[in-house]
Amino acid sequence: MGSLELANTFATALPFWDVLGEDDRALIVCASHEMSFAAGEQMSGAAAECLGGFVVLEGSVRVYLMSDEGREVTIVRLRPDEPCLMGASCVLRSIAFDVFLQAERDTRCILIAPQTLDAVFRRNLRAENWALNALVDRFSDIMWTLQQTLFASMDKRLAIFIYEECLRTGTDVVEMTQEQIARHLGSAREVVSRMLSYFSDEGIVNVGRGRLEVVDRVRLKGIALGA
Repeated sequence: MGSLELANTFATALPFWDVLGEDDRALIVCASHEMSFAAGEQMSGAAAECLGGFVVLEGSVRVYLMSDEGREVTIVRLRPDEPCLMGASCVLRSIAFDVFLQAERDTRCILIAPQTLDAVFRRNLRAENWALNALVDRFSDIMWTLQQTLFASMDKRLAIFIYEECLRTGTDVVEMTQEQIARHLGSAREVVSRMLSYFSDEGIVNVGRGRLEVVDRVRLKGIALGA
């Protein structure tokens, strides 16, 4: 990807791009490069070096937390044109916990070197404010996820996940294994399997191998909303 393409991508994806001077824009472009990740590949985690900021070009990136016992729970899933700073803990030093990033599908990203972001944020208050606000938004995502994990019933959590996945993809089919769904929810596969069997018996979903199809979206939404 050439410099002009990089600049155009950043102009669309980075809300603070317009407030930067030409020197800082050029610095970010020069310190950026495209990188590809295979589906399931770990992008960043506790033992990985600081990834820096990135913009998703193609594919999908899962941002999640992991307990000491290896239990995972998804915070957010990034789509094309979404910027992310959760892999830049060395820049945003207020991130005092380990965040893991994984490519859900074959994914292309533009990576921005962390030391460059650090220098640009130090010189540009509005850019730094955007970064801090983005961090607050992600912290809100974490708190909502923990609230659901700790206090919401499993049928509601599963219904929310399936319903939001349908909205995200624009279809009534969720192409995931029960193990993958369990990882997103921070639960066990057996628990998800039992709940999907219940949804199937109630005529809400049809469960297949590595996929499920929603057949009654109205009832699914009702469970998700607690109606």
